Amino acid sequence: MRIEMTSEPGDPRHPNEDYASAALPSSGQGGALVVLDGVTPPQEDTGCLHGVPWFTARLGGSLLELSASRRDLTLAECLESAISRTAAAHCATCDLSHKRTPQSTVVAARWDEERVEHLVLSDSALLMEHLDGTVEALRDPRLGQLPAHVTALRDRVRALPGGSPERAAARDEYVRAVEALRNSPDGTGFYTAAADPAVASRTVTGSAPRADVRALLALTDGAARWSEVFGLGDWAGLLRLVREKGTGSLVGQVRKAERDDPEGSAHPRGKAHDDASAVLAVFR
Repeated sequence: MRIEMTSEPGDPRHPNEDYASAALPSSGQGGALVVLDGVTPPQEDTGCLHGVPWFTARLGGSLLELSASRRDLTLAECLESAISRTAAAHCATCDLSHKRTPQSTVVAARWDEERVEHLVLSDSALLMEHLDGTVEALRDPRLGQLPAHVTALRDRVRALPGGSPERAAARDEYVRAVEALRNSPDGTGFYTAAADPAVASRTVTGSAPRADVRALLALTDGAARWSEVFGLGDWAGLLRLVREKGTGSLVGQVRKAERDDPEGSAHPRGKAHDDASAVLAVFR
């Protein structure tokens, strides 16, 4: 079995808010992988003394350990427990009810001799290559279903000149609109893993026979830009690139595309450079 991973900050002057890891138990037949993308708060005030990198490391490490060792739990139950553990680690010092409390997207996968299980939450992605060569993108669709007024605000931000006061004001309005939809109690928005373990019930989960799976590739949206933002190829082309040239090559190509369009004029995006992480697991 081949496992390969790359995780790189969008700006080397700032900590990487992604988490990427994998585990191969000593039995040799099973394993697990976890990829998280921390949500960058628009302001320093999050009610937390620790910050997003601390949170993703805690949550990701706990989720990986549970996924690999607790085969009696579903992946959703593993996430529920990992969120509870992480919240317990800082509830005495931090305001976990703050709307900008540290939070992240989640991708997790686990396999044994019989099945390959997956869990996805928010806008990170898991690509599954089947035995016939087809590539299936396992996604959480809810971020792609934002209300029309929110997408209109996003488009307005992208249309305004970079660095202008008008763009800054429009971006603040857009951020507030998105925050109102994140983890909304009425179920009309989208979800991230924060301090409430109940969000585990909102995840997208499933499984496939291991005999039908050739490879898995977990991506944060910073790495998925290769397809989704820069249009360098489809999902099958992305996975083929990583199989042939490695996860580092994928991130390197994304960085080049970002540098070639620093203002986002050709390829609009929320930030010029984003943390980018990819974990590849090849079964055959």
